[in-house]
Amino acid sequence: MQLRKAIDDADAVVVGAGAGLSAAAGFAYAGERFRRYFSDFEKKYGFHDMYAGGFYPYAALEEHWAYWSRYIYINRYMNAPKPVYEDLFSLVKGKDCFVLTTNVDHCFQRAGFDKKRLFYTQGDYGLFQCSEPCCQETFDNEECVKGMVTAQSYTIASDEALTPPEAPEMTVPAELIPRCPHCGRPMTMNLRCDNKFVEDEGWHMAAERYENFLRTRAGQKLLFLELGVGYNTPGIIKYPFLRMTVQNSKAIYACINQGQAVTMKGLEERSILIDGDIGQVLDELNRA
Repeated sequence: MQLRKAIDDADAVVVGAGAGLSAAAGFAYAGERFRRYFSDFEKKYGFHDMYAGGFYPYAALEEHWAYWSRYIYINRYMNAPKPVYEDLFSLVKGKDCFVLTTNVDHCFQRAGFDKKRLFYTQGDYGLFQCSEPCCQETFDNEECVKGMVTAQSYTIASDEALTPPEAPEMTVPAELIPRCPHCGRPMTMNLRCDNKFVEDEGWHMAAERYENFLRTRAGQKLLFLELGVGYNTPGIIKYPFLRMTVQNSKAIYACINQGQAVTMKGLEERSILIDGDIGQVLDELNRA
């Protein structure tokens, strides 16, 4: 395949990953997966997907965190249903590679990607921050989240799979509600959804590493590999990738996206566009 050759020939690969990549890996936020873990909330409040439930104005923090602890656990601490990220890692393993992603589910590190070659621009489900925020710090939440999940009678298996009870609790004990260790305010997720998003030291270090990677490889034969990036935030990955391809005559822009595999006018000869399921395409590329 043309893309397989472009990967093999590239001096370096810059991966840009959006929500479509995690969707291809099986992280569905509606349908059967939603109902398996949130049917009680669906019945009580009438929403039908995880996003809607995440923004619902619950009357009590005990209920808010009952919902969010399940949400975080299944989308951050459980393995993806399909090995799409592992297939991507197999494809670029051994290449000089950096990943820029708007995804917040930690799948790249679980698949084997080097943490120092990752930049999560929009946050991480595995981090809390102060809701104010009173400080530019984030806090690992694994122990806290697992405690809240098990307090709802869920069972966490040795392989991190989550088994729902017949009648789960829809609240968590007040003492489990996460609070800022500095000011005592309730914590919130470290997700970029408003002007209170905390860019902590780790975020700034990752941003600097990404900028250094691009600067030190300027003029090389680069492959900008865009996976599942839509038009919600095109200014983070899509537009910069296109601009950097235009500026570097040795660069190639590749896009795998079902229904949205497009490039810009004048760049067609240095673009590889694949309209298809990312998981199937990556599997075929590994077999090539």
